[in-house]
Amino acid sequence: MESNSKKAWLYLLPAILFLGVFMVYPLADVFVYSFEEGYNSASQTFFGTGLYNYAYVLHDPYFLQAVKNTFILVVFTVPLSTGIALLISVGLNSIQPLKNLYQTIYFLPYVTNTLAVGLVFMILFKKTAYTDGLVNLVIHWFGGSAVDFIDGPYWAKMFVLCFYTVWVVMPFKILILTSALASVNPDYYSAAKIDGASKWRIFTRITLPMISPMIFYLVITGFIGAFKAYSDAVAIFGTDLNAAGMNTIVGYIYDMLYGDSGGYPSFASAAAVILFAIVLTITCINLMIRKKRVYF
Repeated sequence: MESNSKKAWLYLLPAILFLGVFMVYPLADVFVYSFEEGYNSASQTFFGTGLYNYAYVLHDPYFLQAVKNTFILVVFTVPLSTGIALLISVGLNSIQPLKNLYQTIYFLPYVTNTLAVGLVFMILFKKTAYTDGLVNLVIHWFGGSAVDFIDGPYWAKMFVLCFYTVWVVMPFKILILTSALASVNPDYYSAAKIDGASKWRIFTRITLPMISPMIFYLVITGFIGAFKAYSDAVAIFGTDLNAAGMNTIVGYIYDMLYGDSGGYPSFASAAAVILFAIVLTITCINLMIRKKRVYF
């Protein structure tokens, strides 16, 4: 038994070293940087330690705007994309002819380059000197007035960002949920039909409980992915997200390191630690909910 235990640790050693060097050490390093005031990456010096970096970040209007944008993105896109993906997956599961073709079509946006999809969305929504964009043409057909979704009001820009995010993440969720639905034992459905259960009752009492682990997995990864959003906003609004008012927390961290306001690793580290704390808190809340809502 002791020999097997040593072999197991030996097999795990490469993964442990990898996680330690590329995850644990950087996380500890960022945590230390977040308390070093006035840290200079060139000279590796700082003039004091304390909570000033956190105080600065939490009072920075750009960071507060980024937090607001990120939370709106999380609150709207995660439930919406998961719900739509579930409806589409149920529909695909009930369609046997050309099922694989439909699955492939729905999965295509996931393997398409993010920036390429962002450029297409920008063309669809952006007003130019020559055209109001395809979306505004549709609005005109229904008697509405044109809206500048890219450079216009905040709600319009946030709508585009949420729409784009849902579009990008939904294919992966459809693939996972379709696989989960296919794994449900059909005997449960046969027994429910014999008892005269309605389709809605079958869905809520059999289908949802059986695939609840996968739904929970998608919700957790969806929250984490939405909190890390950055490239989505860049693809639509460009690199100057602060000017557009559409920056995210990850975008703020990047700007503090390399952007126009770059050169402040201590502020970036403090913002990164705050983001880590937010994601950890949300994940813990979801884990607590899982005990009551997820069936294994």
